[in-house]
Amino acid sequence: MSAVLEVRNLKKAYQKGKTEIVAVDGISFEINKGECLGLVGESGCGKSTTAKLITRLTAADEGEIFLNGKEITHVNTKELRDVYKDIQMIFQMPLDSFNPRIRLGESVMESMINQGMKRRQAKARAQECLANCGLSSDFADRYPHQVSGGECQRASIARAIANKPSLLICDEATSALDVTIQSQILKLLGQFQQKMGMSCLLICHDLALVQEVCDRVMVMFNGRIVEEGTPDEIIMNPREEYTKRLIDSVL
Repeated sequence: MSAVLEVRNLKKAYQKGKTEIVAVDGISFEINKGECLGLVGESGCGKSTTAKLITRLTAADEGEIFLNGKEITHVNTKELRDVYKDIQMIFQMPLDSFNPRIRLGESVMESMINQGMKRRQAKARAQECLANCGLSSDFADRYPHQVSGGECQRASIARAIANKPSLLICDEATSALDVTIQSQILKLLGQFQQKMGMSCLLICHDLALVQEVCDRVMVMFNGRIVEEGTPDEIIMNPREEYTKRLIDSVL
């Protein structure tokens, strides 16, 4: 299988006073085309920092990141535009990810226009994406605060898939939603992944959710990947003591 994403020896540390805190400590992994990889661990283990490094929202201290075979670790601001056509991110708090002064339809259109698409085409594509995410055409004229959390997350999915990315990163994308809506959002993401052949990095603290949708799972602890396998392997036969505690915490 061809790897859509390759991460090699990625490291990131932050300075807190005189203390250096290592958030990501030399991790390496890959995600194959069409694969959904789960990244699980407790808060503060380095999951979100990993997502920010991959999407270049944060610069890595060491290591390399390859997207579709091209190194993106040090690309400049202009080159990032091409990167963001192939990689998109869905955040934990959907309301915070939108500009509150811009209607949802305009927000969905924005990335397409930035990629050079004409406004009329972008508007039609935005309407299509919103509809595919279960939102009627009038949602395009609403502001983020005028819709529910689940509806806002559907709009953020519409925005993320608009340019048909090869990799979708979901950073705790359902944790702020109730259980019923969580299931709906995960099902929607799974449908798009299969239909569009996207790869997915699902960052989550809930192993039960990961078991529903992921092909493989990595367990993260103190900035390191401590265990990896299929969801059933990890849940039914964990090797690491930390993984066992993580499983026990959700049972």
